[in-house]
Formats: sequence, C-alpha cells, structure tokens
Amino acid sequence: MNIDDLRPLFIFDALSDEQLAELLANGEEVDFEPGMELWHEGDPAEAWWVLVQGRVEMVRRAGREEAVVMMTMDRPGQWAGGFHAWDDQSNYLATARGASSGRFLRVPSASLGELVRAWFPFGVHLIVGFFQTVRRMDTVSRQREALIALGELAARLAHEINNPASAAARAVDALEDANKEQFSSLTQLAQESLTPEQFMEIDALRREVDTFSASSDPLALADNEDELLEWLDKRGIENGWQIAPPLAAAGVDVQWCERVAAVLDPRTLGPGLQWIAGTVSTRTLLTEMKESTARISGLLDAVKSYTQVDRATLQTVDVTEGIDSTIVILGHKLEGITVVREYSTETPLIEANPGELNQVWTNLISNALDAMDGNGTLRIATRAESDDLVVEIADTGPGFAPEVQARAFEPFFTTKDVGKGTGLGLDIARRIVVDRHHGGITIDSRPGATVLSVHLPLPLRRT
Repeated sequence: MNIDDLRPLFIFDALSDEQLAELLANGEEVDFEPGMELWHEGDPAEAWWVLVQGRVEMVRRAGREEAVVMMTMDRPGQWAGGFHAWDDQSNYLATARGASSGRFLRVPSASLGELVRAWFPFGVHLIVGFFQTVRRMDTVSRQREALIALGELAARLAHEINNPASAAARAVDALEDANKEQFSSLTQLAQESLTPEQFMEIDALRREVDTFSASSDPLALADNEDELLEWLDKRGIENGWQIAPPLAAAGVDVQWCERVAAVLDPRTLGPGLQWIAGTVSTRTLLTEMKESTARISGLLDAVKSYTQVDRATLQTVDVTEGIDSTIVILGHKLEGITVVREYSTETPLIEANPGELNQVWTNLISNALDAMDGNGTLRIATRAESDDLVVEIADTGPGFAPEVQARAFEPFFTTKDVGKGTGLGLDIARRIVVDRHHGGITIDSRPGATVLSVHLPLPLRRT
C-alpha cells in the first residue's frame, strides 16, 4: 500500500504527502476475504481501521450467534475503532466481518493519537474533551439510575412490609384484649364455684373446636353467626355479640353449644363460652401474627437474595432464584397481572454475578409490567439451548414499534413520559449480559406478544 492508494480517500483530503507517508509508516495493510472477522465486539478498540477497498458488515451478537447486521461499510475512507487514541476504556461496538474481498489500513490507536496530536493539537483537545464529557455524562446518568433503583427498592420493600407489619401490630392489640377477656371469664367461673370436673369437660369441648373448620362461604358463615347470636340471646347471655363471631369463625354450631349448656348451669354458661371464645380468638391472632412475621422474614430473605449481600461476586447461580426474588420485590406492581413461570425442570446452573443478573431481571420485568399497565400476563421461561441458558421474559402489552425496537438498547432512549424513565434500563441489561457475561439479548415483538430473550453461556463441560 502506498500514498496513491490513500490519496483518493475523502478522509485524507487535507493531509499532505508527508503526513500520508508518516501514517503509512505507522500502519499496515490488512487484506480480508468474505466471512473473515477483523475485530470483535467488546474487545478494546486498540486499532483504527480505514476501509481502502471492499465491503464489510458490522454485526452485533444475538445469543451466541452474531447475526444482527447493524450497518455496512462500503465507501472507501469510512473508518472504525481507534477510540483508545482518546479514551483507553472504549471498546469496539460491533464485530467487523468481510462481505467481499478488500483491504484496510490498520493503524494502532496509540500511534494515531501521537500523529494527530502532532498534526492537529487543537483538534485533539476538542476530541478528548468530547470523549471526557460524554463519559462523565454517562457516569452521572448511571449513578442517577442506580440511585433511582435504590429508592424504588426501598419504596417497594416499605410497601410490601407495611401490610404484614400492620397486621401483626393489629393482632398484638387484639391479643391484649382477648387475654383480658379470658382472665375476666376465668375469674367469673371461679366466683361461681365451677367444679374441676366441669372445667375438664368444657376444656375437652374446647379442644374439639380445634378440629372444626368454618365454611368458606361468607353467607353461610353469617347465617351461622346469626344462629349462635339468637341461641345466646335466648339464654340471657348479655355479651353474645363478643362470643358469637369467633365461635362462628371457628366452625362452632348450635349443637355444640347445647353440649356446653349440658355441662354448665345458667350462671357459668356465659363465662364458660366467653372463655372458650377467648381461647379461639387467641389461637387465631397468634396464627395471624405468625403468618405476618413469616411474610416479613420472607421479604427480607428475598431482598438479601436480590442484593446478594455477603456473597461472592462470581459464583454458581440458579437464575430462577434471582428471578423469583425479583418478582417478590416487584410485588406491588403485579396487581392485575397473571404471572406464569415456565421453568425447565433441568434449568442448568451457570457461572455469573447474581447481583448484576438481578439488575437485568428487574429492568426487563419492570419494562414488561409497565407495558401491560396493570392488565395482562407476564410469562417467564428458562431452558437450556445448545451451549446457552435461555431466559425468556414475555408480556402481552402492545409491543415495540419497528423504529422503537431498532433503538431499544441505545443509551438514554426511552418512550416513557418525562420523569418515568431514563432510557438506561435496557442499555444496562445489554452491557451486563453482553459485555460482562459474554451472552446476548434479543427482542421479538408484536402486538400482544413481546419476548425478550437473554442468552447466557453455560460452563464448558469437562470430559
């Protein structure tokens, strides 16, 4: 390759022969054939490539296959890479694959930076400033996205914990009242000289109540409560309105009350039934407290799993655990949504950073829920496919318009209203899946059926 090969290229219009000679001295000619890969997506952009002749396709990964053609380089003078001349953290954005025979001028990024600094010092200051500004904006935006996500997590957790915590607090207050009533009824029974034999008999009847089950029909339950109230009123028991509800809720009927009346006299019947009703209420309230505190404990376990507290960065991961934890965290957004889990019975384990993957599941599931706007079906499926673990997150929302789908993974691109989205969710998901875990993420969207597929490579099998 010589100066005459470069002079016709539009990009070199302003360069002198001496500058072109210096560029050639620092570079090399790279010939390529159809199907040949010249550089790879995600690798450090350590070289600057100028097309001299031929046609090259720029492709992006889709799963383990590089099948999405992003653009074609076919005009001599088009260039790619070289970013390390201005920013040593930049990578190639796509893979270059030959579509015909041709050749490139390849110049190391470091050499390009030295030459351009010597030729155009002011221009270099502008370029470096541009790169630094963009990177700072990107960093600030990602920090803001992280803070927003942290705030949302705190709000979700507070929302989810509030209900069981309030239920437990109400149960404690009610339990205090129930205990007072029990002690009061026992005092009355003692004052009325209840015999030990009578107490043993009504205690046996009380234990029978533990085996009863109330009707699940609200109307039948209300009718039973009315019958108990009428029975208690006929026997002159004044506080029947306190006794009937817990007994009816436990499945007690009038026939059982008749058996109690056969053991107790009119003076002890009221206190005896009140004592039994108090024990039933206490049992019910303790069960409610147990369920509420278990719910809180389960939420905290889900958060710990979600945030991966005290766990190694890279570990063997069951992705379904992280997905389920994410669904718990997003529980407040699931009202009106049917969740369908189609986990393969043989979902393989992978080597991954579970905390980062949970960010992916959060972004994808949140987007799916937002798309359905409180009405639809969220389907999450896992399966092994060739050398990949595939996770599908599907929703029944309106889908992506073609022009939106083409830009879905671009940073800062969003279709949400101002204040509701930063446009970084899918970009973060793509970076985590593609750059950090060497996988792929694709969209298949049509009205009523949008599927985002995440491909994560499986560990190599040892023979």
